[in-house]
Amino acid sequence: MIDQITPSQLAAWLQAQSGRHPIVLDVREPWELQTASVRPQGFDLVCIPMGAITARIAELDPAIPVACLCHHGARSLRVAAFLAGNGFDKVVNIAGGIHAWSVELDPGIPVY
Repeated sequence: MIDQITPSQLAAWLQAQSGRHPIVLDVREPWELQTASVRPQGFDLVCIPMGAITARIAELDPAIPVACLCHHGARSLRVAAFLAGNGFDKVVNIAGGIHAWSVELDPGIPVY
């Protein structure tokens, strides 16, 4: 079971990672990133489209906490489950995705 957090819960999750600098893994397509993207604050932003995760998994460190992000939360949940099944111990899904991020945290992020 993959833990789910809302964008407004992200700050607390980031603080709870005790000394490890977490990443937000955005699994949307490049055109989506051009349309709307988050600004890293307290985390590193890594962008790897969902379809490329299996080929690029070596770019990610299983010891680093990962919060997965997509448009509404479905693709990121699948990626989070994949990562958890491949040795990543600290993985959460950002429920509602970038859409919820715009609504809850940053209305300057376009909704699409």
